[in-house]
Amino acid sequence: MESNASTKSPDCERRTPSRIGDRSNSDVVVRIRTQDTQDEWFYCHSYILIEKSKYFADRLSDSWPTCQILDSRNCVEVYCQDSDFDYHVSVLRLLYVIVDGSVDDMWHGVKNALGILQVAVKLECPQIITACVKYLEAVSWEESEEEEILKIIPRMGPQAEPILARLQPVTQSAVMGIFFSTIRFATSSPPPIMNDLKTSAQEQLEYMLTEDDDSPLLAADDEIKTEVKECAERLFERFNNQLEALLCEMELFSDGGKILSFQSLLSDLSWACQILTKLEIMRDFVCNWTDASDKIVMVIKQASPASELIETKLKVIEVAAKVLEAIGYGNVILPTAKRLHMVNVWLPFVRVTKPLIDSVVATTGDDASAFKMDGELWQSLESTFVSLILALPSTEQAEILTEWLGNEHIEYPDLTEAFEVWCYRSKVAKRRLSVIAVNHDKIDPH
Repeated sequence: MESNASTKSPDCERRTPSRIGDRSNSDVVVRIRTQDTQDEWFYCHSYILIEKSKYFADRLSDSWPTCQILDSRNCVEVYCQDSDFDYHVSVLRLLYVIVDGSVDDMWHGVKNALGILQVAVKLECPQIITACVKYLEAVSWEESEEEEILKIIPRMGPQAEPILARLQPVTQSAVMGIFFSTIRFATSSPPPIMNDLKTSAQEQLEYMLTEDDDSPLLAADDEIKTEVKECAERLFERFNNQLEALLCEMELFSDGGKILSFQSLLSDLSWACQILTKLEIMRDFVCNWTDASDKIVMVIKQASPASELIETKLKVIEVAAKVLEAIGYGNVILPTAKRLHMVNVWLPFVRVTKPLIDSVVATTGDDASAFKMDGELWQSLESTFVSLILALPSTEQAEILTEWLGNEHIEYPDLTEAFEVWCYRSKVAKRRLSVIAVNHDKIDPH
């Protein structure tokens, strides 16, 4: 066998640019083949392979046997899977063109670069690895590409770690900085043209705080809660100011821009309720809404024409439902007088508004998507009223149920459950309380 190609690096060869496939001055053949279907020979130059690939340097060394083929050229066979064949060919070609790790225009996308990178690691081609890592670290990824990167790159060790820089966990201070900026923007009142941006910010805030397959992005500590409460307070203050302005000048409701602004604030308040509920800091908001309830209903009732305010009424009910739920299920504790007041304000408003909304939806059909409320919300609101009523003193319950039984809108909310419980409690009250009195007398020596 003739001396190995690793010993052949004449200066004339190095001075003359070599091209892959140039049979006239090649001294080695690289045979890339798969198990069954593909088999291709490439006329190459040992000094390029040895310089740029440790794999080929080892294969062309005296310690590794090679076979002779036509024209006394050494042959190196490289086996691969069918799916990796083209990537092996690309790496072989890149050995001839890569200079100082720079081949920015030759990767042809993330998927192709990933395939090349895996082969470059296998063939130990440091320049190609470096260039490939720089490319993948710099370009944007599709979601499917990102998932593929997460499967492949962690197995490649430190040399590929820069690719994963954008996926690394960030510090808590960085997360909090993002959160504070986002909550301030999400509870602001930017120009209408920025509403989509604000909606996106609100969605991401919910995502940050939601526990799903992963834990929330940040812990709801006192600093987070304080910031959210302050932002919600400023949001409600702007809503209340607009409410006062509408009370003073009802003709403002004829201004389309004012209506949209009012509706936008209501949408923001509805969203804020969700965040405040997640963080268990709903109390201040509930108190503010309770105090403003009379004004809110008064503004909606006095506005004319009523038909133009269906969407506004719907948004008002969405917020009121969240507030009433917090009170009705004990998440926020209010004194009896305030709970009774909330029932007296919102029960009549809801029972009149629902038929009106249903009528608009039935009349306009598919064009009424903006007026449709989730059926579960109506059902939940009905259950909330039942809970609120049953938590009131029995005399107040009797007054509310008496009015309900004589009202033309008896169908919704359906207070049958509250009525049945009231009847049962009232019938057994003397017997129940007499037992309590007897037991009390047994305990009290006086």
